[in-house]
Parts: sequence; C-alpha cells; structure tokens
Amino acid sequence: MKKVTIADVAALAGVSKSTVSQYLNNRFDYMGEATKQKIAAAIQQLNYRPNMVARSLKQKSSTTIGVIVANILHVFSTQVIRAIEDFCQEKGFHVIVCNADDNPDKERNYIQMLRAKQVDGIIVFPTGDNVELYQQLLDEQYPLVFMDRIVAELDIPAVLLDNHQAVRFVVAEILEKGYQRPAIVSSPLSPQLTPRVERVHRFQQVLAEQELDLFDDYIVSGEMSELQPKLAKLFDKEQPPDVVFAINDRVLHEVLAYTRSQQMKIPDDVGVISIDDVSFAHFYTPPLSTISQPAFDMGRKAAEVLFAFIHPSGQPQPATIYRFEPILNRRESC
Repeated sequence: MKKVTIADVAALAGVSKSTVSQYLNNRFDYMGEATKQKIAAAIQQLNYRPNMVARSLKQKSSTTIGVIVANILHVFSTQVIRAIEDFCQEKGFHVIVCNADDNPDKERNYIQMLRAKQVDGIIVFPTGDNVELYQQLLDEQYPLVFMDRIVAELDIPAVLLDNHQAVRFVVAEILEKGYQRPAIVSSPLSPQLTPRVERVHRFQQVLAEQELDLFDDYIVSGEMSELQPKLAKLFDKEQPPDVVFAINDRVLHEVLAYTRSQQMKIPDDVGVISIDDVSFAHFYTPPLSTISQPAFDMGRKAAEVLFAFIHPSGQPQPATIYRFEPILNRRESC
C-alpha cells in the first residue's frame, strides 16, 4: 500500500506543500479558514500521518521534552507532571515521563534514552549522583531544569518549595498547641536530597530558637519498609513523642498506619502534621493538618524556564533558584 505523503495532501487540498507544512506546524498567521478546512479534510480522507522522525530532523526539534521524577508515587510528583503536561499541550509539545526511583543508574539510563530520542529538554528531580553527566549537558548548553532539589556543584536553574517557611509553619503549630516532645519522621536522608535535609535541619534550628529540644533519637529516617519498626521503637520510649512531623505524604501514610495499628487517638495521644496535602486530609478522622506545596505553579514555572531555553532565540538560563511559598492547612490532627 502506497505511503501517503505531504505532496498527496497538498494535491488533494489544492494547495502547496509549504502551506500543508505550515498547517501541520500550527502556523496559521496568513492562512484563511477555508484553506485550513480543505487541508484538514484532505488529511482525514487520506488518513495522513506525519513522519515525526523526519520532521524532527528537518526542524531540529522533536517537540518533546522529558521529565524524570524521583518517585512517581508522591502526590507532589504527579501534580508537577500534570502542570508540565498542561503547559506543553499549550505549546504543541509532548512529554515523556520516567520514574528513576531515586536510583542514579536508572536516572543515567533515562537521560541517555531521552537524548537518543532527541527530546528538546529535560526537567528532572536529580539524585545528585550524576554530576559529571549533568555537567556534560551544561557544557553542550542542553536545556535542563531541576525540580525539588539542588545540586550544589552545578549551575542549573531549580524550582523548590521554601522549606524554611514550611518548617516555621510546622513549629508554630506545635508551639501554639503546647506540645513538648516533638519528633520528625523522614524517608532516607542524604546530602543531595535537598527537601528532606532542609526540613530536618531547619526543624532542629527553629525548635532550638524556641528553646525546645529535638533529641537525636526523635529523628527517625529510613526506607518506607523500615519505618514501622522504627516508629515502634520511637513510641516505646519512656517519654514518647507527643507530636510527629511527617516530612512528606508517603511518610505520613506510614505514621497513620502505625497509629491506627496501635489504636492511638489523634490528636489525644499524639499530634500529627505533615508536608504535602494528601487528597484524603480533609475527610480523615480527624482531618489532617498539612503544609501544601503549590505543585501546579511549581511545575508550570519549571516548564516556563525550560521553554525559555528551548525557544529558537533562547539562551542558557541563569542558575536561579525559584522558591515557592507553602500553604498552611490548619485542621484537627495537630
């Protein structure tokens, strides 16, 4: 069966190949409505499908970007992806989403795959362990934006929550309610995981400023599969914590699972507050106090910065760190 070409579409529509090309690239500035309708009808009648590979080689653009998330199970990650996809849809771009599981090897493989597919740029939640690879991309002036994390050695624009302000909200709630023995629970801590490290360190600092101690053994961190026994050890102390700060939504799930398994009443037996406003927070019993990240605004900002770089007249973007204000959702669990 003969392959339908752009010339076939042009002949049937009674226009030039360049006019069809302009239509396919959404360039309608000098194109009348009747011409657009004729081309659309010809494309439908011939069942024409553009050769995306050929178009990308000719235009030096695949009209596609990559997004590499650390863990797609986080509410924040899925909301950021949605915002990026919405923005790209407006620009006529597609999105390839990759889940790196905070694994540097998977991250490296995904970067190499996306480059092989000639995507026009990448937004990534970096693991922090592929510095040389990212530096190589920088040297090539390849469009790149970091989300949620900073890699100190690299001058790459990044979009993050103002974690210091988020923690101040948490501590203010703890103090207002009169708690005396706060604990913080986190997924694994390592220097390159910016939000976790910033939240733990800032929690210690702000509590100290308020002359409230956070003992080392009231800082719990580990993989999700490790948190239940670690929480059991924490609450087995002679003076267990009277309030728990869960550092993100997945940690919050583990804290809630533990308190329920032990038939602990929130907030009577222990207060709970977390960063990330989970979908069930307002109808959980009791409704959960949380700190929201403006994930949709953050995702859109990352896409805007990337597209400023991708645009034909674009330049490498300055390594600006964009911090977004958190939102306190004061409910009944704290």
